[in-house]
Amino acid sequence: MENQKNNSNQKIIIFVLLLLLLCSVFYNIKLSQEASMLTTEVKSVKTEKENVMKDLQSLKDSYDAAIAENTTMSDDLIAEREKVVGLMAQLEKSKVNELSLLKYKQQFIALQTKMNTMLKEVDVLKKQNQTLKTNLDSTTVVLADSKNYNQVLVGQNEELSKTVEKGSKLSILNLKTATYKLRGSGKHIETDKASRVDVLKVSFTIAENSIAKSGDKTYYVQIIDSKNNVLGDKATIYFGDKSLTYSFTAGVKYENKTVDVVHDLPGKDFASGTYYVNLFDKNQLVTKSSFTLR
Repeated sequence: MENQKNNSNQKIIIFVLLLLLLCSVFYNIKLSQEASMLTTEVKSVKTEKENVMKDLQSLKDSYDAAIAENTTMSDDLIAEREKVVGLMAQLEKSKVNELSLLKYKQQFIALQTKMNTMLKEVDVLKKQNQTLKTNLDSTTVVLADSKNYNQVLVGQNEELSKTVEKGSKLSILNLKTATYKLRGSGKHIETDKASRVDVLKVSFTIAENSIAKSGDKTYYVQIIDSKNNVLGDKATIYFGDKSLTYSFTAGVKYENKTVDVVHDLPGKDFASGTYYVNLFDKNQLVTKSSFTLR
């Protein structure tokens, strides 16, 4: 009877030990699977980080190539390239996970979109500058040949004078208006929401022209809002029997070299809709552009 009881106890002990062994095996298998999944996730995040870094490097290389063109937008291009370099430095130092990596991707997409827009503007400037250079070269040749003309060629000299006058006019390029929210710290935050806008930043470029008359130049900028109101000074000036109501004047000291002009127009309670920006040389409309606030 005693032996039967001992045998029963031994069987219970063996069953408990076997059960514990099975639990241990199952637990180890689960740990191994979780470790494998974690390793795969780490490798995936590392690969994605490397891919984003490669994309940022490609973006930087594109900016370097555009800056080497030495256009009037070089300063803007350099500023954008520094944003890319800064993001690369942050990404290099950070220990990213899937969430933070997604934020880096979103920042890259925003920088890439800005670059595409700026490179299109660079292409336009290059074409305009090439056209201007060709016109100036042609005018210079004509002026050199004109020294050999005699009084018999009076008619041709009059046509030449018209060509020179046309070639000596200044070309205004890249008229743009950016809209900003002004922080208490003085920092400008770009926005297109009408209720948030505090400052309109109007900029344009006067192209290089070696045969134009140098000296002080005054341009009149007229900004008309979506309700047909002239913003800013709303001052009126007369040129003979013609009048012009303008938002502000931009004074420039022109020395036959390319000049970038930037002027801030503060304001508040801007209406949503399309705004029209007109640039006048005296009473002559030189160029125009528009922008929209939502």
